[in-house]
Amino acid sequence: MALTRKGQATRERILEAATDLIARRGVAGTSTEDVRKAAGVSGSQLYHYFDSKQALIRAVITRQAEVPLVPGRPVMGALDSFDALRAWADAAIAHQERNSGRGECTLTSLAGELAPADERSREDLCNAFLRWRSLLHDGLRAMRERGDLVPGADLDELSMALLAALQGGSLLSQTLRTAEPMRASLNAALAYVHSFEA
Repeated sequence: MALTRKGQATRERILEAATDLIARRGVAGTSTEDVRKAAGVSGSQLYHYFDSKQALIRAVITRQAEVPLVPGRPVMGALDSFDALRAWADAAIAHQERNSGRGECTLTSLAGELAPADERSREDLCNAFLRWRSLLHDGLRAMRERGDLVPGADLDELSMALLAALQGGSLLSQTLRTAEPMRASLNAALAYVHSFEA
């Protein structure tokens, strides 16, 4: 559906309101009526862009999948060196320290609420995580081709370890309200990558 500039702005306003409400209340605690009021749109406008709550949530997932690997940061460039991976991890830890996981709508929090119950949303989340993993994989491949990693380094495993460290650390940090799980998980994952240094 091609949207006018005004239509795109309205759709984005609805998504912004939904993202903000989900950050504060969770998916279950956010109704389409809540979103409608927060966005300042009519019911017919909301349902013109999103025909169900599920469609709205899936659009939020897509929106959040397009943010950088470290929320709140601009795209950091290729993660294709040990220094770049360290900077990425440090930025993720610093972000977690600033807010201890409070008030955010992230893929991690969405996955915790949606994956078991909603197969289409689970697939959207899966695709988003795989997209992020591919960014890590591409950087590791460049490192291996350049000779920074040994030829036998398993890039699939290493990229998954880094992603799991980010997401698992994020989930525990949000739950415990401290950045320490994020720090521990990313430091361990980076140490594992370094174990394949040429």
